[in-house]
Amino acid sequence: MPRQILLLPLLMSFNAGFVDTGGFLALQGLFTAHVTGNFVTFGAAMVLGTSGGVAKLLALPVFCVVVITTRMFSFFLPAIGLPIFRSMLAIKMILLAAGGACAVYFGPFVQGDSWQAICTGMILVAAMAIQNAAHRIHMSTEPPSTLMTGTTTQIMIDVADFLRGAPASVLAVATPRLGKMAASVAAFALGCAAGACLYAKFGTWCFVLPPLIALPAVFLATAEPK
Repeated sequence: MPRQILLLPLLMSFNAGFVDTGGFLALQGLFTAHVTGNFVTFGAAMVLGTSGGVAKLLALPVFCVVVITTRMFSFFLPAIGLPIFRSMLAIKMILLAAGGACAVYFGPFVQGDSWQAICTGMILVAAMAIQNAAHRIHMSTEPPSTLMTGTTTQIMIDVADFLRGAPASVLAVATPRLGKMAASVAAFALGCAAGACLYAKFGTWCFVLPPLIALPAVFLATAEPK
C-alpha cells in the first residue's frame, strides 16, 4: 500500500483528536468530533449549572444535517468535474479555517451559550461531520478517525487472540488490522495531547493548526481509491 495512503488516516485521526480536545477546552465542554458525548456533558451542565447546554443540544442535529447534505452534494460533484473525496476534504479544511478564525476573533469563550461560541462550535462540528462522512464513504476499510472506543475494543480482542495462540488464519487477519488500529489510536491520542498543550499555551490561537494539518490531507486524498 502506498505510503501516502497510510499517512492520510493518521493525519485525519490526529486532527480529530486535536479539534475535539481544543473544542472541549475552549467551548465549555463541547465535543466537536465525538458529538454523542455531548449528551453526557449536557446532563452534567444541567446538574452543575454550567453554560454550553444549547451548543451541546445543537451538536448532534447539526452533525446529522451536515452528513446528509455532504452525501447528497457529493453526487453533484462529478457533473462539474470535481473529485468527490478530495472536494469533501477541501470543504472540511475551509470549515476548519473558518472555525479557527472565529475562535481567534471571538475567543476566549466565557459563556458556552453565547452566539459567538455556538457559531464557532457548530462550524467545527460541521467540519468533523464532513470528515466522518468522507471517511465512512471513501475509507471504509480504515479504522475510524474520530471514535476510538470500538477501535480500542478490537485491539484488545486481537491482543487476546495473540495471547491465546489463535489459529494462523485468525492471526493473519488480526496482524495487519492491529497495526493500523494501534496507529490510529496513537495518532488520535497524540492529537488530543497536542490540542490540550497548545490550548494551555496559546488559548484559542491553537485552532490555527487544524486547517494547516488538513491541507496536506486534501492532496493525499488523490491517492485514495474511489
